Amino acid sequence: MRIVTWNVNGLRAALRKGFPDFIERLAPDVLLLQEVRSTPEQLPPEWAAPAGWNVVWHPAEKLGYAGTAVWSREKIDDVKTGMDAPDPDGRVLRVRTGGVEVVSVYLPSGSSSPERQLYKDGWMPPFAAWSAGVKASAAHPVVMGGDFNIAHTPDDIHDPKGNAKNSGFLPHERDWFGELLGSGWRDLLREHVGKRKGPYSWWSNRGQARALDRGWRIDYLLGNAPVKLAGADVHREGGLVVSDHAPVIVDLG
Repeated sequence: MRIVTWNVNGLRAALRKGFPDFIERLAPDVLLLQEVRSTPEQLPPEWAAPAGWNVVWHPAEKLGYAGTAVWSREKIDDVKTGMDAPDPDGRVLRVRTGGVEVVSVYLPSGSSSPERQLYKDGWMPPFAAWSAGVKASAAHPVVMGGDFNIAHTPDDIHDPKGNAKNSGFLPHERDWFGELLGSGWRDLLREHVGKRKGPYSWWSNRGQARALDRGWRIDYLLGNAPVKLAGADVHREGGLVVSDHAPVIVDLG
């Protein structure tokens, strides 16, 4: 089974930039989307209910903002939204499909203002507790993927020294992500590629960050112990053409 997670930075815009072609090339069995920024009614009819896919949408209440979705080639059931609480931004979507439980998640960004950083800081502890419960209660494979808006280690960011005081690489954020992994979640891409710089999944539009691959790895696919990993990759081209984020891929054995 191939699972792909992708922050599309607005699905309506992504459709105009070649998203359908990339999905055909990536050939996922399950697709986790974040920052969809549209309701099904706002999409072209053929993409509100795409042929060959079973789709669950979890849009934000605020139009044009956040939102997640799960697409699967197999039947989808046991749909849950949020962290057992209202989720007006559409940030957490959990389903079962093809013998695997998947979660599409979009953590808040704190980069725009101190107030947004405080919101992010308040969001992280309950999410960690909730996700630990998801993992602990499952004897079956669970894959949690999405945009976590945190680069975990210096290997996950091009310029760790220059970004040490920036949201997304703050010490307490990195510690939090380490504790998330310490609770039993596996960073599937890092497990596959080993210790090295990158591969990155997001690039700033400033300067030549995209062309020179000066990026951040903030998009993850995490798995619990029963997940059998066969391979993992980042499809950099998708992040240069369709979105500012690249799709992250795992193949399960």
